[in-house]
Amino acid sequence: MRRREFITLISGAAAWPLAVRAQQPAMPVIGFLNTRASDQDTYLLAAFRLGLKEAGFVEGQNVTVEYRFAGGRNDRLPGMAADLVRQQVAVIAANGPAVVAAKAATTSIPIVFSVGLDPVASGLVTSLNRPGGNLTGDTILFDEVGPKRLELMRELVPKASVIAVLINPAYPTAETQSQNMQAAAHTLGLEIRILNASTERDFDTAFATLVQMRVGALLIGNDSFFNSRSEQLAAMTVRHAVPTIFQTREFAMAGGLVSYGGSIKASYRQVGVYTGRILKGEKPADLPVQQTTKVELIVNLKTAKALGVTVPLSLLGRADEVIE
Repeated sequence: MRRREFITLISGAAAWPLAVRAQQPAMPVIGFLNTRASDQDTYLLAAFRLGLKEAGFVEGQNVTVEYRFAGGRNDRLPGMAADLVRQQVAVIAANGPAVVAAKAATTSIPIVFSVGLDPVASGLVTSLNRPGGNLTGDTILFDEVGPKRLELMRELVPKASVIAVLINPAYPTAETQSQNMQAAAHTLGLEIRILNASTERDFDTAFATLVQMRVGALLIGNDSFFNSRSEQLAAMTVRHAVPTIFQTREFAMAGGLVSYGGSIKASYRQVGVYTGRILKGEKPADLPVQQTTKVELIVNLKTAKALGVTVPLSLLGRADEVIE
């Protein structure tokens, strides 16, 4: 082989990897739009990534994720959603109010949601089996188990004849929650006092009212605004010495007495699975809305002792997790 031919051959071989790389398609990009802070509840992100992996996608290997976290400031969500649309992401994964912002921003980019309300009644989809449009996702049992939370509080604090319920009047299911709690309280022979809070400033007013009413216990209603402030609410319930039940695991982990609600972790995993399936070519309109039926009961014994609450052994035996 002549020297010139050999150099040409070697040069061409060296260029092969570059040519191959140039022909490889760009990795799809997922838009992750979330009401929480970037450093909050990292286990939920892990669950989302697990779902993606089950669908065949690993971040950094064959998919890219653009993260947008509102940090509890839902007024930032529309701008973040619009930014993801401008970037022409392949699909948007969103939670709670972030879903509404994403839906308003695009009618073409697929959206996979995790919500704690009825997606049909709230207008996100036309039906559970055939969502239609560009949305599908997973729902969590929050509103549905509200009356059960009331039963648990009566079991924990049997002497409490008056229980307050904190509700965000701006939440779509606020009135339904209030009606359900009133009906459940009537069945259990309890009195209910409805308190409202839609801003952090309202929290101080609500808890001051609790003290004046001398209620025996508190139930915090379903609301994504409350979810993003689980730790703050837990601290306030301990500071005011009010036995309280909420829906999120984070509440009990942060010092709240007890939490009972659908598994957000399981829901995020399902969102990851559906996001991956859409990246493979399936359409959201053809993917039935799933419902995470797993419900978690978590009891904080340390807080119970501090509040002077004796947790029945029967309830401890039903708990998914006990914090000591």
